[in-house]
Amino acid sequence: MSSQSPSARHRRRALLAISTLSVALLACCGQSAARPFRAAVHVTPVNGTRIAWYERGHGPPLLMLTGTGSTMAEWDPALLRLLAREHRLVLFDYPGVGRSGPWRGDSFSSLGDATAALMRAIRLPRADVLGWSMGGFVAQRLAIRRPGRVSRLVLAGTNPGGPRTVLGTRRAQAIDSEPHPSEAAILRELYPPDRQAEGRRFLRRLERAGQSGEIPDDFHVPATTVRRQVAAEDPWLRSDRNYRALAGVAAPTLTVAGARDPVVPPIDLRRIAARLPHARFARLPGAHAFLFQARGRFARLVGAFLRRRAP
Repeated sequence: MSSQSPSARHRRRALLAISTLSVALLACCGQSAARPFRAAVHVTPVNGTRIAWYERGHGPPLLMLTGTGSTMAEWDPALLRLLAREHRLVLFDYPGVGRSGPWRGDSFSSLGDATAALMRAIRLPRADVLGWSMGGFVAQRLAIRRPGRVSRLVLAGTNPGGPRTVLGTRRAQAIDSEPHPSEAAILRELYPPDRQAEGRRFLRRLERAGQSGEIPDDFHVPATTVRRQVAAEDPWLRSDRNYRALAGVAAPTLTVAGARDPVVPPIDLRRIAARLPHARFARLPGAHAFLFQARGRFARLVGAFLRRRAP
């Protein structure tokens, strides 16, 4: 017969129960935490071509539109991890890029139409949209031509087109137009001179994420596609058609600029915000990749904006 008192036995049983529960929780959580995200790429037929895409995260859908000469693999994985906490991110290669089929258009409107067609094909009737750099041109055309597809709009490091656009430095424009710029040239455009070490860390994050499968091993962009994307900028900048049409965009919009962006000066984002009926402007530290450099602040800013479901 045990020499323990009843109260001592009860305490021991309680501690044993707590210990067993803790082990079970740790095992469960440990298994979940040990299962890293791996990008599962889908290829969907769209309007006579095919578009490669993948998704990560949970929550309201957020469609991610990237810039000139870039694939869906070139978003900073550290930023994606932050955004995926509250959003179902949908990332894709434009036609003519990466794993997607040929691009049969020649304008940002055609890329906006391809984006809308992809949404229809994957049964995504409506989404929040984040467009960075050239992706901002595509996002604007999508919001203007297919307003029912866009819930809320985030425009980062982009311009409104037409004569009101203020271009960045000639050096930055030349780098942005080059099909295969050097790594050093890319980093000079993306990060300020005193933050080049951060830029090199970004490249290492891309390399590690590509090796682990967190992002697709998808970095091929034909020089012909880059030249066609750059050529589409000429009519974009000569006509103020897009700028005029912004006044009719009903989607609430957040425009965000990099304070030291050599490609797109902050005034461009201010002018877009001033033209749109329901828009606000924000500026963050950094150059053209300010959303990577200041990713914590950017993710919080975007999250707070997208959580507001009414204008």
